[in-house]
Amino acid sequence: MKGDRVEIVVDAGDTTRTYEVVASRAGRRVETAVRRGVVEVSEVTRNGSVVRTARFMANRVLALVEQPVPREDASEKPGHTGRPLREDPES
Repeated sequence: MKGDRVEIVVDAGDTTRTYEVVASRAGRRVETAVRRGVVEVSEVTRNGSVVRTARFMANRVLALVEQPVPREDASEKPGHTGRPLREDPES
């Protein structure tokens, strides 16, 4: 979803560097994968096409922080009382 982001903190020898991959448009998402010692973070469209990818050596990655956009649940919508939609006749 637009706004999803992943922060990657990488050991760059004497310092650390922080990289960020963000879902920049509506309908895009950010996916992470670890394969053969490489961490891949990709921005992907709705149909699965990769827009851009960031790759890092897994032994250099210090932190991988996924920050999804807060989604609104049905229980958080205004006007919801928390009661059942219909009353049970036996109660």
